[in-house]
Amino acid sequence: MKVITLSREYGAGGHSIGTKVAEMLGVTFYDKDIMRAEVKASGFDLDLVERESEELTRIDSLLSVISNISSGYYNDSHEKLEAIQKAVIVDIARKGPCVILGRCADDILLKAGIDCFNVFIYADEIHRAKRIAELINSDDPNEIRRAMVKKDAARHNYYNRFTGKKWGNSLNYHLCLDSGYFGYEKCAEIIADLAKSE
Repeated sequence: MKVITLSREYGAGGHSIGTKVAEMLGVTFYDKDIMRAEVKASGFDLDLVERESEELTRIDSLLSVISNISSGYYNDSHEKLEAIQKAVIVDIARKGPCVILGRCADDILLKAGIDCFNVFIYADEIHRAKRIAELINSDDPNEIRRAMVKKDAARHNYYNRFTGKKWGNSLNYHLCLDSGYFGYEKCAEIIADLAKSE
């Protein structure tokens, strides 16, 4: 069985599906919180990770508009973040089969020569909006839409910056699943069954 990486659209249920897959396979599930603990153990500045991990869209836009501002610190800190993130993910993957959510793990492990099973979870906006309403505790359609666009833009920009690839492009993954169509449980079953057959 290989390491499984999960990328997902906001509100498509990637976290819930990843948790179920890990339970079905009896392996560890690594999400942002667990990854933070791993990074903290490495001695890296957690505040820097939190500020810069998925907030690149705003900063990139600012730097492109204000071109006369030096971006030395910005570039240096991102290089450090990228290096520590890669090291942590590679170390986790070398320990054995697990499920890693986000963090460009698919590309990092590919470049490290570690065989993995890469999955992308998506859904239509109606299904995602229902889930996002729960996540942000709001039934305001405009607020839900803003949250969806903001999160997806941040993930898209983050993935593109660190990998040079287009986030969500099916060519980057072995499997793409519509969680709105299949449901979380069925998606988890499909992923787990395929992982067992590897």
